[in-house]
Amino acid sequence: MGKPGPEILLAFDFGLRRIGVATANRHTATASPLKPIANGTELPWRELDALIEEWRPGQLLVGVPDPVTAARIAAAAQAFAAALEERYGLPVARVDETLTSRAAQSELIMARRAGLMKKRIRKTSLDSHAACLIAEQWLREL
Repeated sequence: MGKPGPEILLAFDFGLRRIGVATANRHTATASPLKPIANGTELPWRELDALIEEWRPGQLLVGVPDPVTAARIAAAAQAFAAALEERYGLPVARVDETLTSRAAQSELIMARRAGLMKKRIRKTSLDSHAACLIAEQWLREL
């Protein structure tokens, strides 16, 4: 693996069925959605390894929901973040993503109504758009 680019981030919107993924850049403070990854009983390490190899990020971000309202997914997201830290040796920030899925859905609905999106909104688009919002939130809070 090449040297990490400190300006490049990968953000994850962890889900039990899919993991939304986005790449972001510290310098431009922008994020772009990537194809989400199918998740199952085992973490999709082959796909995650390929993302890390391709993007060579200097920072990873994992959205973690409020454990009071989403205890199961919050615990799974925390475990995912810890597994990423252990496997890749990169810093992994946990980002409160309590409202990102709803915000992502609202933004995509507005984009479709404005004619910026031609196709209907798919759950896979929502997952990676939520990952973008996680990255943008983290970048704003720097």
